[in-house]
This record gives sequence, C-alpha cells and structure tokens, in this order.
Amino acid sequence: MLFICNYISELKLVSKPHQIKLQRSLRHQKYGKLYLLCSTLASCISLHRTTLLDEIRARYCVHDGQLDFEEFVHYLQDHEKDLKLVFKSLDRKIAGQVNANVIVNSLRDLGVHISLQQAERVLQSMDKNGTMTVDWIEWKKSPTLQPAENIPEIILYWKHSTIFDVGENMMVPDEFTSEEHMTGMLWRHLVAGGGAGAVSRTCTAPLDRLKVLMQVHGSHGNNMCIMSGLTQMIKEGGMRSLWRGNGINVIKIAPESALKFMAYEQIKRLMGSSQETLGITERFVAGSLAGVIAQSTIYPMEVLKTRLALRKTSQYKGISDCAKQILKGEGMTAFYKGYVPNMLGIIPYAGIDLAVYETLKNTWLQRYGTDDAYPGVFVLLACGTVSSTCGQLASYPLALVRTRMQAQAAVEGASQVSMTGLFKQIMKTEGPTGLYRGLTPNFLKVIPAVSISYVVYEHIKTTLGVQSR
Repeated sequence: MLFICNYISELKLVSKPHQIKLQRSLRHQKYGKLYLLCSTLASCISLHRTTLLDEIRARYCVHDGQLDFEEFVHYLQDHEKDLKLVFKSLDRKIAGQVNANVIVNSLRDLGVHISLQQAERVLQSMDKNGTMTVDWIEWKKSPTLQPAENIPEIILYWKHSTIFDVGENMMVPDEFTSEEHMTGMLWRHLVAGGGAGAVSRTCTAPLDRLKVLMQVHGSHGNNMCIMSGLTQMIKEGGMRSLWRGNGINVIKIAPESALKFMAYEQIKRLMGSSQETLGITERFVAGSLAGVIAQSTIYPMEVLKTRLALRKTSQYKGISDCAKQILKGEGMTAFYKGYVPNMLGIIPYAGIDLAVYETLKNTWLQRYGTDDAYPGVFVLLACGTVSSTCGQLASYPLALVRTRMQAQAAVEGASQVSMTGLFKQIMKTEGPTGLYRGLTPNFLKVIPAVSISYVVYEHIKTTLGVQSR
C-alpha cells in the first residue's frame, strides 16, 4: 500500500491534498478496486513517464492540469473497460473463459499466425489454477497484459545505426519517437552519432587502411599479413601514413548521414506509413533506397578515400589535389568506378544487419524485457557487434570488387576490368578466398569501433542535453 502511494507521489500526478485523500480511501478500499489499482500502477513502471503523464493529463485532467482522485479513478475504470472489451471479443462463445485455440484463431483473424504451443505459453503466464484456461479475473490481473514493451521506449533505447559506426554507413536508419521529432532531439542524436563516428573511424583508421591495401595488393604472390602490412606502411611513410584517407572518411559522415535520414523519412511518407515504427520489411526497403540515394550523392568521396589510402608519399598534396589529378587524368567517370557493386552491396549488408539485430533485440525483449525495455550497455554492444559482423561478411566480396575497381588506375599494370570480369579473374587466379582478402583487419576493428562510438556517442549526447535514462 505504501509503495503505491509513494509511486503516485513520485510521478506528481496527484496534488498533496488529493494524495492524503487517496491514501485514506485505499486504506478503507472505498472503491473495491485495490487489485486494479495495483495492476495499473505496476504497468506504469514500465511506461516511459513522460508518455504516461501526457496521456493521463490529456484525457482526464479537466480543469487545472492536476489529476484529482475522481479523475484518477475514472482513468482506472476506463482501463478496466478496455480489458473487458478485449476479453469479450476473444470469448465469442460466451463461455466465460479463453483457451489456447481461441487465442490462435483470434490472432489469425488479425493476420498474425502463431502455433498452439506459443498460445499455450501465453496462457501459462496468466493461468493461476493450472486449467490452461483463463477467466475474466485471471485476465485482468495478468501482468502480461500490461504495456511492458512500450514501442516508444523500445525505439528510444534500441538505437543502432546512429550509435554504432564500423566505417561502412550501410545500415538501415534508426526509428525516432514522435516526441523526438517534435522537439528536434533527433538532430542532436544525429550530431552525437556523427561525432562518435568521427572519433571511432580515426581510432581504427590504421586497420581500415590495412584492409584497403590487402584488398588491392594482396594475392598469392604477395601474401600480406597484418604485421607485414603495418610494417610496410610505416616504412614507406612513417607513423602518419597509417591515417591516410581518414580525413575524407570523416568528412563524408555528415552529408551521408543527413542525406540518408532525410531520404528515409521521405520514403516512409511515400509508402503511406503514419505509424511510429515500420515493420521490418518496410524498414529494409525504405532503408535500402535511402542508402542508395545517399551513396549515389557522396560516392566520389568514396573513390577519393580509396585513392588517398593507396597513395604513396608526396603523390598528392591533399584531398583537393587528389580530386584535380583524377579529374584531369581520368575524367569524371573515374569518380563512379565501382558504383554498381557498391550499390548491390547495400542490399545484403542492410538486410542481414537489420534482420540479425531485430532478431537479437526481440529475443532479449521476450526473455528479459518484461519489466524494462532498456537492455543495458553490454547487450547493446553485443547485438551491434554481431549484426554488423554478419552484414559485413555477407557483402564483403562486393566491397572488395568495388575497392579494386576504384583503385584500377592507381595500380601499375592493372587493366580496366568490369565487375563480372573482376569476379571471374579473382576466382580464377586466387580462388574463393581471394574475395575475402583483408577480412581479418576488417573484423578486428569491429569491436573497438562499436565500443568507441558508443562511449563517445553517450558523452556527446549528454553534452547536447539529450537525457539518458
């Protein structure tokens, strides 16, 4: 009883005189609905508090914006009516109870298909007497019916592509709550994500440049490994050479992220979706198209990044000099070499990364998210690392072909070969393993990249005034 009153006081839903009145009425159980009050307040714990306050005040605070006792009871009675309506819609035979078959059939009518075993597991969480049927009393008291997995809260805490940067911006953009849209907080999230990506890419730049060198120069005749590659880079240009190409790699974060997010939002509108979050298939389609638009716009910067990573000492004075020399010697088309495999690579990367992340997220929520949608740092990092690794593994052959096509003019004696011709050439001369050269340094940078980007993102987010938990 004391917990309930303290929780109401903490939320500041009820003014001080009304809190005293509520405490007295609870002691005497004036309305005979103490069980309903406990159930409803328990559900409030797992709701995002701002959302709960806004909802109750908008619907029940009639006069001064304060929730008095009568208005609060009105809210509880409406909540019970909603549960009663759902129970009656399931209990079509008016038997006064619901079984597993009823749940299966009702969900099937809504287009959701579950097995009988899954329905039985749902019933077991509500059934108190072991009959595998649920009556009205068990139904309204069940914590399973409380909104523990609040969609805005899941969106709020399970950011993915905004937080984690592994050097390849091909992930499907994150969803943002309507509140984040209206307050402009989403742009602060994007700024924090951009800053985190810049720090993360800078810290892992040596491994990224090593990956590019191994993709282009690695072969049976030149079996470059991690140590020999790093030694070769330092010997040729000193320690600073380890960061060649990092400047343009950082610069392209801002335009690419902004273009992708704006394109994603526009595509969502064109798809006619007014929901706060899309289904996984819709997200994949919208995210892939947004990725194609963003990559098409900034692709010349991708070519510059590869050329600068492969350059020798004193070959270029900087980014602008590199662009001028390519334009003068090879023409405008050189800035779009490797464009096709790059665009094709978006589909397996975005699709598998999204599918794996959503699967891991939903598995965690089903097992451990009954009380709170916040997964904790370790779970977020683990899910981000695994999904990014799977996405990169699926799209890596296309990424390697793209890099070789971008570098063809910069490599002495290299012939101009098409995408399919390059695939055939690699398979013939190097075998299937040739399509995965440079994979080791690429995987080595995933864990530090994800960890660094998360830590920096959280710090920048706090500095910008975005509230954490």
